[in-house]
Amino acid sequence: MKKVVLYAVSCLLITSLVAQETPEAPKKKKQPINLAGRANDHFMIQLGYTGWAGKPDTISTSGWSKSFNVYFMFDFPFKTNPKLSMAFGPGISSDHIKFSKTYVGIKELTPTLQFRDVADTNHFKKVKLNTTYLEAPIEFRYTANPLNSDKSFKWAIGVKVGTMIDAHTRNKNLQDKNGNTLNDYKLKEASKRYFNSTRLVGTARVGLGHFSLYGSYQITTLFKEGVAAEIRPWSIGLTLSGL
Repeated sequence: MKKVVLYAVSCLLITSLVAQETPEAPKKKKQPINLAGRANDHFMIQLGYTGWAGKPDTISTSGWSKSFNVYFMFDFPFKTNPKLSMAFGPGISSDHIKFSKTYVGIKELTPTLQFRDVADTNHFKKVKLNTTYLEAPIEFRYTANPLNSDKSFKWAIGVKVGTMIDAHTRNKNLQDKNGNTLNDYKLKEASKRYFNSTRLVGTARVGLGHFSLYGSYQITTLFKEGVAAEIRPWSIGLTLSGL
C-alpha cells in the first residue's frame, strides 16, 4: 500500500514539474496587410453634366453642357486602418456650357460681362463657353476590401483647388432671326478678364470597382465680384478609375 501511495505522489510531482517547465506557446502576431503596388484609383477620368447654380433667368443655357476631368492620384493608406486612405495629385478639368440665341461678350471691355439675347437678329446657332483649370484634388477615401479594390465598394469625399488656364467661347453657324443659315462662319474669342483665376470645389464619389458616380460643387464664384451674377458651377456624372 505504501508503494502505491509513494508511486502516486511521485507521478503528481513529476507532472507538476513538467507543467511548470513547459513554455507557453507564443502568441501569433497579426501580420500587416501588404498594400504595396495595389490598384486604388490612381488614374481617374470623369465625364458629367454641368450646370450653373445662381444663374439668373436672363441667361439662356441649353442642350447638354458637360464637364470632362482627368486626374493622376497618389494614394496613401492609413497604417492603423488600411480601408482608409488619403489621395492627392495633379489634373485637368474643363467645363463646356452651351447657350441658346445668346452672345457671351467675354472679350468686350464693358464693366460687366454681357449675356445678350440675340434672338431677334442674326445670331450663331451654336454658342459654347469653355473654361479649363489646372487642379490639385485631395480625397479622403474608404475602400471596403483594400486587397481587391478593383471589385470593392468605395466612397470618397474631398476638395480640389484649381487655377484657370483658359476661357473662350466657340460660335458656329451664323443664322438670321428666322433660323435660316447665312453661312458656316465660326468665331472663337478668348479672355480671362471677367473670371476668378482660382477656384475651390467640393467633391464626392461613391461606386463599385472601376466605376463610381461623382458630384462636385464650386464653393467660390465663377466670375469676379460685380462683373456678373454670383454663379457657382456644379456637376454630376460618371468616374472611370483604375491603376
